[in-house]
Amino acid sequence: MAMLHRALIPACPFPHPFPAARVRVIVSPMPVLRGKTTVVDSRIRCMANPRRVQMVAKQIRRELSHMLLTDKVLQYAVLPEASLGADRYLSSLTTITDVQVSADLQVVKVFVSVFGDERGKQVAIAGLKSKAKYVRTQLGKRVKLRLTPEIRFIEDDSFEKGSRVIAILDKIKNDESQDKEKVDSSAHEEEEDDDDDDWDGEDPDQGIIYVE
Repeated sequence: MAMLHRALIPACPFPHPFPAARVRVIVSPMPVLRGKTTVVDSRIRCMANPRRVQMVAKQIRRELSHMLLTDKVLQYAVLPEASLGADRYLSSLTTITDVQVSADLQVVKVFVSVFGDERGKQVAIAGLKSKAKYVRTQLGKRVKLRLTPEIRFIEDDSFEKGSRVIAILDKIKNDESQDKEKVDSSAHEEEEDDDDDDWDGEDPDQGIIYVE
């Protein structure tokens, strides 16, 4: 808003036809540039000691493995038929292969291996992911941390692939052994046939001296 100032013009020392008069001088203020203030959300994350990270990862892995064996909620999520009284190892077997904790202790990646048919694997992985918040709450009670980390379940099929590779190598080894046995057996039979032929061609009385 413009500001209104009154200025008094002094009388001119020289003769002037007009007397001194009061005038109003309007002073316009300098335009103020107003820009949007941008607030930068800067999060300061403290990185934990690598040794501390490893210790937390081992503890979380131990607690999760124990929960898979004792916690009914987690067991029923992994194997729904267990709630009906069926053997919990009937269709799949779930094990934790590795646990990786981020440097700021805020995210935990849990690698899970599921042994079983394809449907059992899908049910187990989906059940674990659906109980991620429940697992996080339980870990908050078991592991003493300032902030309970986020839990992410990831399927690990490296063991299954390794088992397949080992099975293929064993099969190749067995096939090679069988082929070698067949070759040795055939060679031995051919040698016996040659010996029989040599014996049949000889005169049985050759080299024998009869004395009357």
